[in-house]
Amino acid sequence: MSTFALRLPESLYAHAKLLAEQDQASLNQFITVAVAEKVSALQTADFFAQRAGSAKKGDLAKFLRKVKDRAPLAGDELPG
Repeated sequence: MSTFALRLPESLYAHAKLLAEQDQASLNQFITVAVAEKVSALQTADFFAQRAGSAKKGDLAKFLRKVKDRAPLAGDELPG
């Protein structure tokens, strides 16, 4: 495990500390989870960007041809 000195603006520190207390976690745990969530989000975005980059033009049409022709489920209709 690594140690890292972090400088936060007072307002951000106060908000993070309050949220950590509400979550019944230490500020260290709260910040660790926040960083882990951000890393995960960036890696996920990168994964989908790579997947989209390898798609071929006809792939979606091929996939959509397999969908049965029926009315959409309630709430899935197109607007107007």
